[in-house]
Amino acid sequence: MKQTFGKSERLCNLNIIGRLFKKGSPEVQTFYLYPFRVLYIYAPEAPPLLPQVLFSISKRNFKKAVDRNLIRRRCRETYRLHKSTLVSLPAETRPSYIAFLYLAKEITSYDVIETAMKQSLKKLERLPPAFLKEQSNS
Repeated sequence: MKQTFGKSERLCNLNIIGRLFKKGSPEVQTFYLYPFRVLYIYAPEAPPLLPQVLFSISKRNFKKAVDRNLIRRRCRETYRLHKSTLVSLPAETRPSYIAFLYLAKEITSYDVIETAMKQSLKKLERLPPAFLKEQSNS
């Protein structure tokens, strides 16, 4: 598999971004893993070919764009290198849309971001979709 992070993998659709950040929405699952908060949605009806990903770094915590861009580059690079386990899953059992929110107050090293990204992707790989839980309960 090619280790690229192309336009088709970037989450740009404002409607989907709005769905991800809608408070109290039952379709959005979330978990915390320092320095990230991960939000994700399963779209079993029309999953994209590859999971679409969004990286968000708060302007409140990092005033300078240089700092936000540095963190965003580190996050994208770790995702690009370690996404293979997530992409190898069947399309209906993996999250279709994922948002990584960087919550740390300081710039962390690449190693910290890399270990957190690996753990986050493993957790996303293991978590069963909510719609499968509902089907098994009924």
